[in-house]
Amino acid sequence: MHPALQGILTIVIGVSGCLAYFYFSNQFLDKVLYPAKGPNAGRNINRANMIRPWLFLFPALFALTLYLAYPVFETFRLSLTDRDAGGAFVGFDNYSQMMADPKFWEAMRNNMLWLIVVPAMSTAFGLLAAQLTDRIKWGNIAKSLIFMPMAISFVGAAVIWKLVYDARPPGSEQIGVLNALYVFFTGNDPQTWLTIPFWNNFFLMIVLIWIQTGFAMVILSAALRGIPEETIEAAIVDGANPFQIFFKIKVPQIMSTIMVVWTTITLVVLKVFDIVFAMTNGQWETQVLANYMYDKLFRSLDWGVGSASAIVIMVLVTPILVWNVYNARKEMR
Repeated sequence: MHPALQGILTIVIGVSGCLAYFYFSNQFLDKVLYPAKGPNAGRNINRANMIRPWLFLFPALFALTLYLAYPVFETFRLSLTDRDAGGAFVGFDNYSQMMADPKFWEAMRNNMLWLIVVPAMSTAFGLLAAQLTDRIKWGNIAKSLIFMPMAISFVGAAVIWKLVYDARPPGSEQIGVLNALYVFFTGNDPQTWLTIPFWNNFFLMIVLIWIQTGFAMVILSAALRGIPEETIEAAIVDGANPFQIFFKIKVPQIMSTIMVVWTTITLVVLKVFDIVFAMTNGQWETQVLANYMYDKLFRSLDWGVGSASAIVIMVLVTPILVWNVYNARKEMR
């Protein structure tokens, strides 16, 4: 079957199935289980109305259980077994083996470095862009250009920036923008930027900062527009300069939004994989946790250590996710 036809058929069946589920489940609830007639009509209507929200929630709950809860428990189970021993239970031996692996600690160190740099720089650049684009006539065009990288996949962005960092032999014409400028201004030989230990991590981070700045800008721009004009006018009357208005009036009022943006980007950073995989594949001391997990699961075929590293990623992500949900609920109250 042609892929396009298969996609259309999947959409038709999926939408039809959802409509049929909602229609017949409500019919069963109202006509069979709790019919709105007879001496108990009032009580049946109340009970039906109590159950009805769960009918609408059931597909989402089922999908979350099937595609989220089950994989988590299965991954944890696999992290306690040894494939070479036929899936025998080995306790926390896989975790001990992982902790003894220098590449794991390299991945942890690099992930911590990403956590320090990427959320801070993305949020800062996004806040700066939000403030500046709101003050110029062609701000909407500027916002569109800054937000455009968000429409590019991580792999696509990695390929683009890999070309930016490309290095040709000395004496050859450099197609990489960075090396073309470096050779032109310094006269030195081109550098293989992605193979320079430690610094190559920052070259990879630039890609994610480039992508996430647009996201931060859009959210923070909306927050800045929501600041009451009275507070800004009062600060101007009191003699505050633009920097004081920005840092002492605007930023404190949108601090909760800044933290939401920060933590959302932090979650992306903890799970970063595509950029590292496509640009360096974890070589030259650029390993990160998600790529380490991939190497163990699909290259070494070691499901025990691979699953253990997946659990580590989940443990690191969960507190930030919980904190984000808590703050979102607090904002709603």
